[in-house]
Amino acid sequence: MTVAQPASKRERVETRVRYRKPGFVLLAPSLFLLVFLVLPSVALVLESFSPGVVHRLAAPAAMEALRLSMVTTTTAMALTIVLGTPLAYLLARYSFRGRRFVDALVDLPLVLPPVIAGVGLLLVFGRRGLIGSQLAELGVTVGFTSVAVVMAQVFVASPFFIRALKVGFMDVPPEFEAAALIDGAGRWGAFWRVSLPLSLPAFSEGLVLAWSRALAEFGATIVFAGSLAGRTRTLPLAIYASLEVGLDAAVAMAALLTVLALGLFVTLRALLRR
Repeated sequence: MTVAQPASKRERVETRVRYRKPGFVLLAPSLFLLVFLVLPSVALVLESFSPGVVHRLAAPAAMEALRLSMVTTTTAMALTIVLGTPLAYLLARYSFRGRRFVDALVDLPLVLPPVIAGVGLLLVFGRRGLIGSQLAELGVTVGFTSVAVVMAQVFVASPFFIRALKVGFMDVPPEFEAAALIDGAGRWGAFWRVSLPLSLPAFSEGLVLAWSRALAEFGATIVFAGSLAGRTRTLPLAIYASLEVGLDAAVAMAALLTVLALGLFVTLRALLRR
């Protein structure tokens, strides 16, 4: 007959802390912040069901802004995946001199205000910028074009994807890759058959965050690309432009943007659970 060993003092303390009911000091500020964070989104979602919203969204300006947002964010996410995945794997798997510095550079767009990011892009790729002036001599214009919109979205959104995917790669035990190499898979095969599939939840999480950030981008876009109808006026910029005319159209497009963001979030979350 096996006698159960008494739990240690540390185990008893951890159990008591883990299952203790939260008190008023924790619940009150938590509920207040949750309501504050959720209430504006709920109001916009409810507004999307109000009469007349569909009619206002069917306006050519709203449809053009929606089309441009979908095209530019899809392009930006494709570039983010192609360019960001190798960088995330490099930071997760390799040790090299200056690695921490490179890691900090990835976070740099996160701490820059979007307007400042737009000014920086303009100084580099504008007509008189460091690279833009040379491109202008070749007849290539970047600033205030749809290309500038995509570049602004990649700049502000890619760090979210890289950070999430880097953590996903770090969570994959190196022994799994080593086993694939022993079986003759090669480094490329080990990456595609082991590392990337096991990092798929982090990949999806980063993609959701990056896409949502790119879809809502405003500051860097309006500085670097402007707000030209049919060319650079994405949905957030169209909302801002509509505020000068009236609140109804702006609220309708804001509701549409909220529903799109929530729909993207819920869909990818569902795929992630599967």
